[in-house]
Amino acid sequence: MTTSDTKITVEKTINASSDAVFDVLSNPHRHVDLDGSGFVRSLEKGDRITKSGQQFVMNMTGDHMGGEYQVDNHVTGFDPNHLIAWKTAPRGTEPPGWEWLWELESQGSDSTLVRQTYDWSGVTDQDLLTKIGFPLVKQEQLEDTLNRLDQAVTGS
Repeated sequence: MTTSDTKITVEKTINASSDAVFDVLSNPHRHVDLDGSGFVRSLEKGDRITKSGQQFVMNMTGDHMGGEYQVDNHVTGFDPNHLIAWKTAPRGTEPPGWEWLWELESQGSDSTLVRQTYDWSGVTDQDLLTKIGFPLVKQEQLEDTLNRLDQAVTGS
């Protein structure tokens, strides 16, 4: 685990191949099952992630946004079985600077080191930084997300 003033990184080894882990991560329909923050409610619109430049829309909830809201997720990184990343923005707006990055390192045919980074270093709007109170998602919630990913991939 690494923490700085503008990002948090957590990691976990999952006893599954990197392609099995990537299969779950690249399917936005599965993200509600993985979310350790409690903000993600459902997928509104989107297909399996297959390339950078795609977008998917999630239904969310949180007091920081006054209850129910939607976000556009702009896929910024895609390397099958190795990396997937997206920047999140309130529905219909450009991403204001935070990104979710998933890195997968194969540890053999049945083990993968998964690293998740929540990076808000690109947020420059001081009003937004104050309103959201970064980090909005805490280290423990990110660790819970990795545990949920482990369960989704391995069934245990």
